[in-house]
Amino acid sequence: MVSSASGSGGSDGCTAAAVREVATLRFARQVVLGRWFMVFACLLILSASGATYIFGIYSKVLKSTLGYDQQTLNTLSFFKDLGANVGVLSGLLNEVTPPWVVLATGAAMNLAGYLMIYLAIDGRTARPPVWLMCIYICVGANSQSFANTGALVTCVKNFPESRGVVLGLLKGFVGLSGAIFTQLYIAIYGDDAKSLVLLVAWLPAAVSILFVHTVRLMPRRRGESQSATSSDPFYCFLYISMGLATYLLVMIVVQNQMDLSHAALVVSAAALLIILFLPLAVVVKQECRIKRELEEALLVPPTVTIDNKAAPPSSDLQMAEAEQPVKAEESSKLSTPAPESSSSSCWKNMFNPPAQGEDYTILQALVSVDMLVLFLATICGVGGTLTAIDNMGQIGQSLGYPPKSIKTFISLISIWNYAGRVTAGFASEAVLARYKFPRPLALTLVLLLACAGHLLIALGVPGSLYAASVIIGFCFGAQWPLLYAIISEVFGLKYYSTLYNFGSVASPIGAYVLNVRVAGYLYDVEAAKQHGGTLEGAGDKTCIGPQCFRLSFLIITAATVAGALVSLVLAWRTRKFYRSDIYARFRADGQPAALPEQNRLKDSAEPSPVNGTKEQSM
Repeated sequence: MVSSASGSGGSDGCTAAAVREVATLRFARQVVLGRWFMVFACLLILSASGATYIFGIYSKVLKSTLGYDQQTLNTLSFFKDLGANVGVLSGLLNEVTPPWVVLATGAAMNLAGYLMIYLAIDGRTARPPVWLMCIYICVGANSQSFANTGALVTCVKNFPESRGVVLGLLKGFVGLSGAIFTQLYIAIYGDDAKSLVLLVAWLPAAVSILFVHTVRLMPRRRGESQSATSSDPFYCFLYISMGLATYLLVMIVVQNQMDLSHAALVVSAAALLIILFLPLAVVVKQECRIKRELEEALLVPPTVTIDNKAAPPSSDLQMAEAEQPVKAEESSKLSTPAPESSSSSCWKNMFNPPAQGEDYTILQALVSVDMLVLFLATICGVGGTLTAIDNMGQIGQSLGYPPKSIKTFISLISIWNYAGRVTAGFASEAVLARYKFPRPLALTLVLLLACAGHLLIALGVPGSLYAASVIIGFCFGAQWPLLYAIISEVFGLKYYSTLYNFGSVASPIGAYVLNVRVAGYLYDVEAAKQHGGTLEGAGDKTCIGPQCFRLSFLIITAATVAGALVSLVLAWRTRKFYRSDIYARFRADGQPAALPEQNRLKDSAEPSPVNGTKEQSM
């Protein structure tokens, strides 16, 4: 009877049961405290945490109201990227505090930083100096690293055997956040870029505070329900996110083709919120299955078999139990090394890392060749694509595209940013499991694809910016889940909160070199030629024509090719590691598999579930 209920009609029965039981307080408490509601909360937090990706929409307002030239604007953009990606503080904080502290700190920083920017561009405060604006935007953008660390790192640690899927999905929602913000601000404030900064200030902070106590580490328990650890709901979340991305893409095209009324924009934003909350239905259905499995497990009495012949006499058993602690103590005295201070041991073993896949210390990971190679590839790859994203408004303006098309480019980048993240996360996980295809090699392919987008911008072919925004958005998004998955797999999860944020430090370094020193400088040189040889004083500082960014993106293309070659070195160094079963240690009943010596000690100390006696190691 139980098997038939959980068979083909189990899904419909579970759905009906969920509808009946969701109103009960006990079931609602199970849902809110469950592992899957935590994932839903992380999806919402991260979907509101990508405000840095829409800098191109309000950068023109910053430039015009504060009288900046392009290099100054790109300096602001660099500090934005610096804040968004240098999350070492959030990583260290997450090592010693629960995730809610990290999320609350990020919410406060987001509100403070972006609110001060809004007051400055709206004229409600005196015009701040450039260095102070850099601090404002760095603090506001740094809140994104706190949201990523508190939500994403916690999910990876709760689902270690599905980290590629988790990273792809959650980073995909971060990628969609730019388009979500655009739709919401148009519906709430109308076409007012200043008000977009106000929305960026209060919305992410409000979402993080709402779910601040939901996101927490939930260690696996032995014998836990299979539905509590299944990866099937992630694919349901993926399908919903694909529907959300498709809806956003359709709305972008419709809004580009026609002028919608404010009422129509409000209706479209309401539909967007409904789709955004659809994962909650998956959570309820999954918790209903968990409840059914627990109830069925209670109905089945445990079977215990006792083998009297195999059991030793009681006197022998008592003597064995009495001798065992003595033997264990003697062996521990022989095998335990001399005490050594943790700090001296840390520095001593810094250049003696464990095998790939084991838990590195922070210092071991930072000085390793693998991290250095990954760092250089990220500087070239992410730095180049981020330069294109941050300058998309000025690129479109220089090539003669209308303002409505420029907003379309930025929204397309957001959509394809999402597509790159989920594709890289899910596809790399699938080909790794089936074909042992290493993730560093996937990173190489993504970097080579990004070169095509950079060349389209450099050539300035009419209409090519649509294709360039798609390619660059996809490649920018695809690099992040690959980067973070490689770090978690090669260097372990013990210090993942810190190493995750150290890996992202490469992004602002690449953005500073390629965006500020290359793209910004060369743009101002061309603009000065068009404005009498100087950009001093107030007035128009724009550059018109394909030559404004041509040389910049030829240089960026060469740098990206160099990054692809560097990533091949990492693929070669990790080839043997990725040919092995890298997730085997996480499949032992939902717990990390113990080392052979740990298994022997554990078996000798725990009662056997079969005969109730202690197994004797041979």
